[in-house]
Amino acid sequence: MKILVLNAGSSSHKCCLYAIEGSLPDHPPPSLWEAQLDWHDPHHAALKVNTKREKLEQDLSDVSRSDALFHLLTTLWHGPTQVVQTAQDINIVGHRVVHGGQDYQSSVVVTSEVKTAIADLIPLAPNHNPANLEGIELIDQLLGNVRQVAVFDTAFHSHLPEVAAIYPGPYDWRQQGIRRYGFHGISHQYCTQRTAEILGRGVDRLIICHLGNGASLTAVKQGQSIDTSMGFTPLEGLMMGTRSGSIDPGILIHLMRQGYDADQLDHMLNKASGLKGISGISHDLREIEQAIAQGNAQAKLARDLYLHRLKACLGSMLMSLGGVDALVFTGGIGEHSASVRAETCEALDFLGLKLNLSLNQNSSEDQDIATVDSKVRVLVITTQEDWAIAQSCYEHCS
Repeated sequence: MKILVLNAGSSSHKCCLYAIEGSLPDHPPPSLWEAQLDWHDPHHAALKVNTKREKLEQDLSDVSRSDALFHLLTTLWHGPTQVVQTAQDINIVGHRVVHGGQDYQSSVVVTSEVKTAIADLIPLAPNHNPANLEGIELIDQLLGNVRQVAVFDTAFHSHLPEVAAIYPGPYDWRQQGIRRYGFHGISHQYCTQRTAEILGRGVDRLIICHLGNGASLTAVKQGQSIDTSMGFTPLEGLMMGTRSGSIDPGILIHLMRQGYDADQLDHMLNKASGLKGISGISHDLREIEQAIAQGNAQAKLARDLYLHRLKACLGSMLMSLGGVDALVFTGGIGEHSASVRAETCEALDFLGLKLNLSLNQNSSEDQDIATVDSKVRVLVITTQEDWAIAQSCYEHCS
């Protein structure tokens, strides 16, 4: 069985192809083909394709997201990176869909009703659901009637306790579906399972830090999400690459009275805030740290603010759990920034958390980087959202 996975993020579109023979393996197998689009702006993307035989890198200029994704997918059966003879060799396609609302608490086969629901939820996930839907519709064009599966980021958080899910606004909000949904659920669920595998036991109190261009924390108690930093939309919570995270809602009222409309506020909070907005340089923490090394004070403020907000939100998750037994770092920043991990863990030394500085500086994939005598385990996990989506696809075929 060949399973194609499409994983659209806010600044990238990742795809991979798995071949599964017989039963589902316990660990992710090597993919046959991987591809990624990284968007520098709405009309310029960098394309990378990897197979066991060939690698391809291209700059795509003056193209729409749909055209770039079309070009990416056709490398599966055309050109130097071809890994299947025809498009019809693909048996099933899985999609990460960021917002599933209250109706979708597990993965589902895509139907016209599911596509309508994803489209209806675009106002709540404007950076993601349009790209998710775009991928589904493009597969319809390219592969015809192949079965497609939607795997929702909100599903892992669908059983949040009401005290964590309900906002303290008018009670009518509850009837309108205005509540905390939470996101990055595919990643948080995978990291929960992988933590148990690495430690050889279940973890009673776990905090997962998914730190990428989008970022969220989740408090996991005995395998269940009980609190999370993102809310009604992926905008709430931590300071992120281009998103503000939580702010005083009175600021928005103030700006509206100055004449800002909803679209302007949407762009400001989702595209022009966070690390990019404060630094004035980039949403990429690596570029910000390079500017700090050159003495850029604005860049330093952006990084300091990022860490301050991260530590504050960690405190909230800690209180929800009543302590912590293990802390996980994942996502682009979580996996690759030793300094962010070190400074975050330093703030938790009052819990008896002790970081092995050598392991932290040179951490390998899926590793415990705490000292032997640390009272809190600290893990760096490479999140495998694509494999988790492929597992859901396999279940829908069995």
